Amino acid sequence: MLHFDGVVRDCLPPRNSSAPRRIKVPSGAWETHAHVIGSEADYPFVAGRHFNPPPASPAAFVAMMDRVGLQYGVVVQVSVHGTDNRLLLQALADYPDRLCGVAVIEPTIRDKDIAALKDAGVRGIRVLDIVGGGVGLNNLETLADRCAEVGWHIQIATRGETYPDLADRLLRLRVPFIIDHMGWCAAANGVRSPEFQAVLHVVRNSDCYVKLSGGFRLSAQGYPFADVAPFAQQLIDAAPDRMVWGSDWPHVGLYDPNQVPDVGVLLDGLADYTGDVEQQKRILVDNPARFYGIPGSDLSVFERSGDRFA
Repeated sequence: MLHFDGVVRDCLPPRNSSAPRRIKVPSGAWETHAHVIGSEADYPFVAGRHFNPPPASPAAFVAMMDRVGLQYGVVVQVSVHGTDNRLLLQALADYPDRLCGVAVIEPTIRDKDIAALKDAGVRGIRVLDIVGGGVGLNNLETLADRCAEVGWHIQIATRGETYPDLADRLLRLRVPFIIDHMGWCAAANGVRSPEFQAVLHVVRNSDCYVKLSGGFRLSAQGYPFADVAPFAQQLIDAAPDRMVWGSDWPHVGLYDPNQVPDVGVLLDGLADYTGDVEQQKRILVDNPARFYGIPGSDLSVFERSGDRFA
């Protein structure tokens, strides 16, 4: 988990990632959760942030994907840049055939600014209340209305203990949504915890997608984060065609070098979630391509079928 004691510290840079060894990454594989970060001088950090991350450029992100065999990526606006999506947009402009984006916006954003984000390759927005710099759940329904206008989805980033009270609100949304980091449920609480059962309830009773990401943040153990696997397994069982994978590169908010993960090792962890090679392909290729649409070409399934959530 991201723990904050009130002191804003410099966090560590990402590890140089190696190729996975336990799984064969299929052609057309996706990384659905990563961030790009600019220098504080060029892209000012927000007040109220929980950490000071080092820069992580679009080029560094794509180089990491190339090393581990990933073709497409989703750049999610990082919390420290707040609603300043400039670097995210630069990443999409630099790699239009490989990257799409998830922005952070204010509910009062102008229609023309939403249109510009969409034209640039943004596919949705993130609602975040775990760390400073996000736009929180109190704006959920208003933001959903804005997303409905342009065929976007909402990415939900909130702690697991929020889900028992949040579930009904999510089930009433008339726009597609995706839950990141498996619902941010602490593995120490177990799969029978009220928070994870609430996440499963939402997954089973909606068309939402889930990111099998952030396991290293949820685990109470070290590598290989075995205590997280039962959560992923139950999510896959509940909705095998709505699971996607992400690394959370560049792994912000970590201060111990031993905790900074290797993306290739995280990819190998997918083998602990499912040994079915076809299911691995669904998670890495088919499901994200359907949800996001291939960068530079396809629309997402929700833009192609605008009445799905009507």
